[in-house]
Amino acid sequence: MYINQCRRLHLLRNQAYVNGEWVKAKSNLVFAVHNPADDSVVAEVPDMDSKDAQNALLTASNAFQTWKDTTAKERSRILRRWFDLCEKNTDNLAEVITAESGKPLAEAKGEVAYGNSFLEWFADSARHINGEIIPSPWPNKQILLTRNPLGVVSVITPWNFPFAMITRKVGALMAAGCTCVIKPSEDTPLSALAAVELAHQAGVPKGVVNVVTTSRKNAPTVGKVMCEDEYVRCISFTGSTTVGKILYGLAAKGIKRVALELGGNAPFIVFPSADIDHAVDQAMLAKFRNNGQACIGANRFLIHEIVFDDFVKKFKARIEKKCVLGPGTKEGVTCGPLINNEQAKKVSGLVDDAVAKGAKVLSGGKFAKNLGNKFYESTLLVDVNQDMQIFKEEVFGPVATCIKMKSEEEALKMANSTRSGLAAYIFTKDLGQAFRMSKNLEFGMVAINDGILSAAEPAFGGVKESGIGREGSLHGAVEYTDLKYTLMSGLDK
Repeated sequence: MYINQCRRLHLLRNQAYVNGEWVKAKSNLVFAVHNPADDSVVAEVPDMDSKDAQNALLTASNAFQTWKDTTAKERSRILRRWFDLCEKNTDNLAEVITAESGKPLAEAKGEVAYGNSFLEWFADSARHINGEIIPSPWPNKQILLTRNPLGVVSVITPWNFPFAMITRKVGALMAAGCTCVIKPSEDTPLSALAAVELAHQAGVPKGVVNVVTTSRKNAPTVGKVMCEDEYVRCISFTGSTTVGKILYGLAAKGIKRVALELGGNAPFIVFPSADIDHAVDQAMLAKFRNNGQACIGANRFLIHEIVFDDFVKKFKARIEKKCVLGPGTKEGVTCGPLINNEQAKKVSGLVDDAVAKGAKVLSGGKFAKNLGNKFYESTLLVDVNQDMQIFKEEVFGPVATCIKMKSEEEALKMANSTRSGLAAYIFTKDLGQAFRMSKNLEFGMVAINDGILSAAEPAFGGVKESGIGREGSLHGAVEYTDLKYTLMSGLDK
């Protein structure tokens, strides 16, 4: 059984992590983590409740009193050691990710490389969180602006990138001098525990990073504590817009800082001047990365009518050739299962609704029954219109919808007709058009002639209902600081 194989994995941990120690829930309750490919149990972890969360937050608050005073150089050294250990343990981390998320092993290794890049970046950024000296309007005074760490951060992470979403947040807040409590998704807590095992080995001081694991049943009460507890100064959350709004409301009670990276509904726009073969290649990356389970995944393919048939024909052929369904441990597989039954039901429901309203299935459109109840075939739909739910909602699955458009103005109108505003993709060789589209698209990130835009160096984030704040870049570390103004007076001779 897979569970026996996992027991031999170097980084598999089945306890929570608080104050530098591996601990059980106070209730001694546990919940099972399943492999979505076959529903086998990978491990059982503590089912912690609000009291466990409060204890972890107190621990983080106590640790903050000393961590905030460490030098930027020392924080940089610790983050660098953590990065080095994660690099060394890439294969072990990837195996844990695949075991609980189902993604192909090669893709899991890609996630580890991506996640590690944030530790490397913030190890460097820690020494560049600078203040300012501002010219004073008074001859005998000087104005200083300094950046101070916020304090304890509640980190709530999703299941789709269970390792990288932790390093992106925790690397930044540690660089700034903050401490944290992590609540990973109940679907994928093992990646978080593996990550903090390596943080422990890297010498991260006790209490600076803590992990509270909890089942879906206890998640609401634990989440409430992590938003409202007096020790918390910031809530950093990646997940759905619906949950983000709930957490935002809870944070408002204590006027706490929020860093929210929420849902998207990304347009992928192809104009007649585009290199169609290149656009199709990039469409495969933008849509089917992680089997479509990505917040910046392309959702609506708005293709100019002049090149529509050519694009769709080539896209269909590429999907049927390149998208190989199967368990993540099987060689050659490029698309694993959807994460759970709820997600599988949502994806299939959106397709069924579109077909019932006139959409045409060119490829896929159903479950691969021979593989199990969460393997949904890579799907291509045409004849989709703006009245269908699949146009309005984030699919978060392997379904591409191609829609004809006639002009730049129509493409902009369709692209912006959503309350989301995370990422957009534009394909054109017209430089003026590229700049116009980037300016007028109501999205926080715009990729021109590329289907992948994530990296540690740029600022990642959205506008409208896709979130608040930025992750990655130096801005990602500055998110976890307060700006203090100090007036130095009495400087006369």
